[in-house]
Amino acid sequence: MVKVLDQETASGPDCSDQDGILARMAEPIDSSLADAELAAFIDAVRRDPGPPARAVGAVDLRRAQRLRAEVRPPGPEIAHVEDLTVGSAALGARLYRPSAAFWPLVVFLHGGMWTIGDLESHDRACRRLAMRTGMAVLSVDFRRAPEHPWPAAVDDCVDAIRWAAGGGGSGVGFEGPTLVMGDSSGGNLAALACLRLRDEGGPLPAAQILLYPNTDLTLSCPSASTKATGWGLTADDVAWGAEQWVPDPSRRAAPGASPLYAADLRGLPPAVVVTAEHDPLRDEGDAYAARLAEAGVPVRHRREAGMVHGFLTLDTLSPAAAEAGERVFADVADLLDHVR
Repeated sequence: MVKVLDQETASGPDCSDQDGILARMAEPIDSSLADAELAAFIDAVRRDPGPPARAVGAVDLRRAQRLRAEVRPPGPEIAHVEDLTVGSAALGARLYRPSAAFWPLVVFLHGGMWTIGDLESHDRACRRLAMRTGMAVLSVDFRRAPEHPWPAAVDDCVDAIRWAAGGGGSGVGFEGPTLVMGDSSGGNLAALACLRLRDEGGPLPAAQILLYPNTDLTLSCPSASTKATGWGLTADDVAWGAEQWVPDPSRRAAPGASPLYAADLRGLPPAVVVTAEHDPLRDEGDAYAARLAEAGVPVRHRREAGMVHGFLTLDTLSPAAAEAGERVFADVADLLDHVR
């Protein structure tokens, strides 16, 4: 089975605030970044951060993201790419297959603060994932907030995983293990889907891959303060997204929204958890990896040094981000060998 790679890192932080750490000012923004291109990107963001998400709103954020996706270099050519509907809810989805052969499947859940992100925003990432792992990839267009608050997205992701684990429709071209993968809020959804499927008797994915995941919607871990601004994603933007998705503050610490608060993580699928050094979500992702390991779940955990949130979709501007993505793809391929 997959082992914990770095016991010191995998032990994770204690997200309590016994020493008043959350009251500190955010740390100086002079720490090293992974390469010059990433440093230039962050410098540009610091000089002109633009308005916060709560001042822009979901509709305009989505419009801006679509424009960025349109000018981004396309991903690698894939033998078979097909838009289809999946599950009992007839969700939109996009299936990537490296060839006409039948392949194991990754169900991919995109990030975007539960409010933005779609099949186009992560098309390049899904193409890279399919090509590097040799697996089929099913990207799910689940419902987003604020139009569809919690738990709509969890319901959709569970439905899609059940559909995939059952073999999907005829001729879809995948068989064997089904894995689930998500970045950022998509990592939150992947973790929540695994918890619900465990509690409801499955079928569980063979593994879960969580990239810089949201696991604590209360933003109580130290990095939400120390990395709150100056690194691309701001803690306030994350808070705004959580408010859109879970409007009732009393529900944000519920295990059904914040997997870090689940009382029992035993019996969950083997996991890859990758966090980034300069990310407000870093500590909650590290803490979740630690709790999985403590519950006996096989965990491969890595904190990417000098890296920022969202590196999976920053590959065209930073060679270091591209390399971090390649390491994730290698993790997925290796994990597949352990769960076949």
